[in-house]
Amino acid sequence: SSNQDELKKSVMKNGQSVDDNLVALIAKIGEKITIGKSKTIENKSGVNNHYLHTVVKDNVAKLAVLVSLDTNDKSDTVKSFGKHLSMHIAASNPLALSSDNIEKSIIDKESELIEEELKNSGKPDEIIKKISIGKINKFKQEMSLLTQDWVMEPKKKVQDIIKELNVQNLKVIDFCRYKIGE
Repeated sequence: SSNQDELKKSVMKNGQSVDDNLVALIAKIGEKITIGKSKTIENKSGVNNHYLHTVVKDNVAKLAVLVSLDTNDKSDTVKSFGKHLSMHIAASNPLALSSDNIEKSIIDKESELIEEELKNSGKPDEIIKKISIGKINKFKQEMSLLTQDWVMEPKKKVQDIIKELNVQNLKVIDFCRYKIGE
Protein backbone atom coordinates (compact mmCIF):
# COMPACT_ATOMS: atom_id res chain seq x y z
CA SER A 1 0.00 0.00 0.00
CA SER A 2 1.05 3.62 -0.33
CA ASN A 3 1.30 3.79 3.47
CA GLN A 4 3.92 1.01 3.33
CA ASP A 5 5.80 2.76 0.52
CA GLU A 6 5.84 6.02 2.49
CA LEU A 7 7.04 4.17 5.58
CA LYS A 8 9.88 2.43 3.71
CA LYS A 9 11.11 5.81 2.39
CA SER A 10 10.92 7.58 5.76
CA VAL A 11 14.19 8.35 7.50
CA MET A 12 15.00 6.81 10.87
CA LYS A 13 17.11 8.28 13.68
CA ASN A 14 20.29 6.81 12.18
CA GLY A 15 19.76 8.91 9.01
CA GLN A 16 18.91 5.92 6.80
CA SER A 17 15.55 4.94 5.34
CA VAL A 18 13.39 2.24 6.91
CA ASP A 19 13.96 0.16 3.76
CA ASP A 20 17.78 0.48 4.03
CA ASN A 21 17.64 -0.46 7.71
CA LEU A 22 15.43 -3.45 6.87
CA VAL A 23 17.87 -4.66 4.19
CA ALA A 24 20.80 -4.26 6.62
CA LEU A 25 18.94 -6.15 9.34
CA ILE A 26 18.05 -8.98 6.96
CA ALA A 27 21.72 -9.22 5.88
CA LYS A 28 22.87 -9.19 9.50
CA ILE A 29 20.55 -11.87 10.92
CA GLY A 30 19.84 -13.86 7.77
CA GLU A 31 16.08 -13.96 8.32
CA LYS A 32 13.37 -12.68 6.00
CA ILE A 33 11.70 -9.67 7.60
CA THR A 34 8.67 -7.94 6.16
CA ILE A 35 6.52 -5.09 7.36
CA GLY A 36 3.12 -6.64 7.85
CA LYS A 37 1.05 -3.62 8.79
CA SER A 38 1.59 0.07 9.24
CA LYS A 39 -0.57 3.07 9.95
CA THR A 40 0.20 6.76 9.87
CA ILE A 41 -1.46 8.90 12.52
CA GLU A 42 -0.74 12.60 12.18
CA ASN A 43 -1.17 14.75 15.26
CA LYS A 44 1.47 17.41 15.81
CA SER A 45 -0.46 19.54 18.32
CA GLY A 46 -1.96 16.91 20.61
CA VAL A 47 -0.58 14.13 22.78
CA ASN A 48 0.60 10.80 21.39
CA ASN A 49 1.19 7.80 23.61
CA HIS A 50 2.59 4.37 22.96
CA TYR A 51 2.60 1.24 25.04
CA LEU A 52 4.73 -1.84 24.47
CA HIS A 53 3.60 -5.11 26.00
CA THR A 54 5.86 -8.18 26.33
CA VAL A 55 9.01 -6.26 25.44
CA VAL A 56 11.58 -8.53 23.81
CA LYS A 57 14.33 -5.93 23.38
CA ASP A 58 14.65 -2.13 23.27
CA ASN A 59 11.52 -0.83 21.51
CA VAL A 60 10.66 -4.31 20.25
CA ALA A 61 7.57 -5.94 21.69
CA LYS A 62 5.07 -8.66 20.84
CA LEU A 63 2.23 -6.14 21.22
CA ALA A 64 2.35 -2.41 20.54
CA VAL A 65 -0.32 0.27 20.90
CA LEU A 66 -0.31 3.88 19.72
CA VAL A 67 -2.96 6.38 20.85
CA SER A 68 -3.39 9.91 19.57
CA LEU A 69 -5.27 12.46 21.68
CA ASP A 70 -6.49 15.85 20.49
CA THR A 71 -5.90 18.34 23.29
CA ASN A 72 -3.96 21.48 24.11
CA ASP A 73 -3.55 20.18 27.66
CA LYS A 74 -0.13 18.58 28.12
CA SER A 75 -0.60 17.97 31.86
CA ASP A 76 0.44 14.82 33.72
CA THR A 77 -3.29 13.97 33.99
CA VAL A 78 -3.58 13.80 30.19
CA LYS A 79 -0.27 11.95 29.79
CA SER A 80 -1.28 9.45 32.47
CA PHE A 81 -4.68 8.96 30.82
CA GLY A 82 -2.96 8.39 27.46
CA LYS A 83 -0.78 5.70 29.01
CA HIS A 84 -3.74 4.01 30.73
CA LEU A 85 -5.80 4.21 27.53
CA SER A 86 -2.95 2.55 25.61
CA MET A 87 -2.88 -0.26 28.18
CA HIS A 88 -6.69 -0.54 27.98
CA ILE A 89 -6.46 -0.95 24.18
CA ALA A 90 -3.76 -3.60 24.57
CA ALA A 91 -6.03 -5.58 26.90
CA SER A 92 -9.43 -4.95 25.27
CA ASN A 93 -8.53 -5.06 21.57
CA PRO A 94 -11.19 -2.66 20.22
CA LEU A 95 -11.86 -2.79 16.49
CA ALA A 96 -12.67 0.91 16.10
CA LEU A 97 -13.07 4.20 17.91
CA SER A 98 -16.88 4.06 17.68
CA SER A 99 -19.41 1.56 16.35
CA ASP A 100 -19.88 3.61 13.16
CA ASN A 101 -16.24 2.90 12.30
CA ILE A 102 -16.40 -0.91 12.55
CA GLU A 103 -16.05 -2.40 9.07
CA LYS A 104 -19.37 -3.60 7.63
CA SER A 105 -17.83 -6.97 6.69
CA ILE A 106 -17.00 -7.63 10.37
CA ILE A 107 -20.56 -6.74 11.46
CA ASP A 108 -21.98 -8.95 8.68
CA LYS A 109 -19.81 -11.89 9.72
CA GLU A 110 -20.81 -11.49 13.38
CA SER A 111 -24.51 -11.29 12.33
CA GLU A 112 -24.13 -14.56 10.40
CA LEU A 113 -22.56 -16.26 13.44
CA ILE A 114 -25.37 -15.02 15.71
CA GLU A 115 -28.10 -16.08 13.27
CA GLU A 116 -26.48 -19.51 12.91
CA GLU A 117 -26.34 -19.86 16.68
CA LEU A 118 -30.01 -18.86 17.10
CA LYS A 119 -31.39 -20.79 14.12
CA ASN A 120 -31.57 -24.05 16.03
CA SER A 121 -33.02 -22.49 19.21
CA GLY A 122 -36.61 -23.34 18.29
CA LYS A 123 -37.71 -19.77 18.98
CA PRO A 124 -40.06 -17.88 16.60
CA ASP A 125 -38.37 -15.84 13.84
CA GLU A 126 -39.45 -12.46 15.23
CA ILE A 127 -37.95 -13.32 18.65
CA ILE A 128 -34.75 -14.51 16.94
CA LYS A 129 -34.60 -11.20 15.04
CA LYS A 130 -34.93 -9.18 18.29
CA ILE A 131 -32.29 -11.30 20.06
CA SER A 132 -30.02 -10.96 17.02
CA ILE A 133 -30.31 -7.15 17.00
CA GLY A 134 -29.57 -7.05 20.74
CA LYS A 135 -26.49 -9.26 20.34
CA ILE A 136 -25.17 -7.18 17.42
CA ASN A 137 -25.61 -3.97 19.43
CA LYS A 138 -23.76 -5.55 22.36
CA PHE A 139 -20.97 -6.69 20.00
CA LYS A 140 -20.65 -3.16 18.56
CA GLN A 141 -20.51 -1.67 22.08
CA GLU A 142 -17.87 -4.16 23.24
CA MET A 143 -15.71 -3.68 20.12
CA SER A 144 -15.84 0.16 20.05
CA LEU A 145 -13.19 1.85 22.15
CA LEU A 146 -15.35 4.70 23.49
CA THR A 147 -18.19 2.41 24.64
CA GLN A 148 -16.02 -0.38 26.05
CA ASP A 149 -15.98 -1.01 29.79
CA TRP A 150 -12.89 0.75 31.20
CA VAL A 151 -10.47 -1.99 32.19
CA MET A 152 -9.44 -0.23 35.40
CA GLU A 153 -13.05 0.53 36.45
CA PRO A 154 -15.40 -1.84 34.56
CA LYS A 155 -18.62 -0.17 35.76
CA LYS A 156 -17.68 2.85 33.61
CA LYS A 157 -17.18 3.24 29.87
CA VAL A 158 -14.07 4.77 28.28
CA GLN A 159 -16.14 7.81 27.24
CA ASP A 160 -17.23 8.30 30.89
CA ILE A 161 -13.60 8.34 32.02
CA ILE A 162 -12.79 10.98 29.36
CA LYS A 163 -15.69 13.18 30.63
CA GLU A 164 -14.59 12.73 34.26
CA LEU A 165 -11.09 13.96 33.46
CA ASN A 166 -12.74 17.31 32.82
CA VAL A 167 -10.09 18.30 30.26
CA GLN A 168 -11.47 20.82 27.78
CA ASN A 169 -11.91 19.46 24.23
CA LEU A 170 -10.09 16.18 24.96
CA LYS A 171 -10.77 13.70 22.15
CA VAL A 172 -9.30 10.41 21.07
CA ILE A 173 -8.33 11.00 17.44
CA ASP A 174 -7.16 7.52 16.54
CA PHE A 175 -5.34 4.45 17.77
CA CYS A 176 -3.69 1.34 16.45
CA ARG A 177 -2.87 -1.97 18.08
CA TYR A 178 -0.45 -4.39 16.47
CA LYS A 179 0.33 -7.85 17.73
CA ILE A 180 2.91 -10.14 16.18
CA GLY A 181 1.10 -12.83 14.19
CA GLU A 182 -2.15 -10.90 13.73
